Amino acid sequence: MSKKLTSRAEDYSKWYNELVVKADLAENSAVRGCMVIKPYGYAIWEKMQAELDKMFKETGHQNAYFPLFVPKSLFEAEEKNAEGFAKECAIVTHYRLQNDPDRPGKLRVDPEAKLEEELIVRPTSEAIIWNTYRGWIQSYRDLPLLINQWANVVRWEMRTRLFLRTAEFLWQEGHTAHETKAEAMAEAKLMNNVYATFVENFMAIPVIQGLKTESERFAGAEETFCIEALMQDGKALQAGTSHFLGQNFAKAFDVKFANKEGKQDYVWATSWGVSTRLMGALIMTHSDDNGLVLPPSLAPNQVVIVPIYKNDEQLDAITNVVNSIMSDLREKGITVKFDNRTTHRPGAKFAQHELQGVPLRLAIGARDLENGTVELARRDTLTKETVELSNLIETVEGLMTEIQETLFNKALDFRNNHITEVDAFDEFKAVLETKTGFISAHWDGTVETEDKIKELTKATIRCIPLETKEENGVCVYSGNPSKRRVLFAKAY
Repeated sequence: MSKKLTSRAEDYSKWYNELVVKADLAENSAVRGCMVIKPYGYAIWEKMQAELDKMFKETGHQNAYFPLFVPKSLFEAEEKNAEGFAKECAIVTHYRLQNDPDRPGKLRVDPEAKLEEELIVRPTSEAIIWNTYRGWIQSYRDLPLLINQWANVVRWEMRTRLFLRTAEFLWQEGHTAHETKAEAMAEAKLMNNVYATFVENFMAIPVIQGLKTESERFAGAEETFCIEALMQDGKALQAGTSHFLGQNFAKAFDVKFANKEGKQDYVWATSWGVSTRLMGALIMTHSDDNGLVLPPSLAPNQVVIVPIYKNDEQLDAITNVVNSIMSDLREKGITVKFDNRTTHRPGAKFAQHELQGVPLRLAIGARDLENGTVELARRDTLTKETVELSNLIETVEGLMTEIQETLFNKALDFRNNHITEVDAFDEFKAVLETKTGFISAHWDGTVETEDKIKELTKATIRCIPLETKEENGVCVYSGNPSKRRVLFAKAY
């Protein structure tokens, strides 16, 4: 298969789909709408998972695991949550197959093996978790309860795209219980900050923290905090959400505690999550027409070394030097791979590592050994330079930080240059069709206006930015009074 990608300018969607497959990140599976995450893609996800898990534990959370199946009666207990996910649910009705007498060698559902109660394949775990918490929480001494789980969920999407929207995906979901409303609200804000810190510092993606409008909130939440990122095609992507659930789930599942005065009260709740959708954000924020561009913090291999040789004697001499380089780099905490495969020529190796976004590539040949140098190629800038072996480790170490910062600043400049303030609806539509990106505009606060703008333009309110100050104005669509600007965009 040719490694050349469709250009982003020609067809951004096709470019993305080709890149995911050709860079060996994932592929479509035999199950409609589901994906196989391949080892290279999963290695990136593991790095994300490890860093997030560390951040969760540093903020006092523990990991647990809850069942994949949710009894239908439990799923229905919190009405808004059930209604919000009802159309995406996969349902288990039977527990056994049998030989089909009409089709030899085939199987059918055993009609005698119907479940007494249907089981929902979790689209989210609030129901099963809060039913469990009822037995865990008796007193204020049991609070706060700070639990996270790493899991898969199923949402039966009709239109799917690898990583961005699949019928089954991987994620983490935090579910916490608190003594007071203030504590729960502080938790929801804290975890949104954790997500923002991770996405900016490790993924090198700038985000805007904000609140979702009522119609865009998580089903069953009283408030949803979010982080919104902007992709290279000018579309927004919701990168993470954190929900203040109030006492809705506690009341639905009768989760009470004895407070310090000995009185019974319902606990206050949050939930929060990010998913493998972050892989899509990583790809679409930094990558180019040559393939992936990975920030060093998340690259499975931060450095790859390719030997250039004509015979085994030269390879042995290069290998001795490379072993020393790898040892020194690993002492600095830098992940490095020696690509000494004999089945591929150097040019093919260069192309593969460029496609897969390895931040730094080193090439060493016999002449380099004589000169005490190495050729260093940066993936982010596609530039090359010759570096003295004596300065190599220091140079590589510095470039890890420089590349990370360069990628973030490039994405930040793009994002900032694609936030446009508008005051007229014709201008609103023109920006969407030409410049794209976030549109900062006044909104009258009504669902009717929000829905009408979405109907006419396909743009939604991505968030009410947390840093937005009150500012008297008029709604960009209705002309009614408005107190603040919100961010609109077309989105994934």
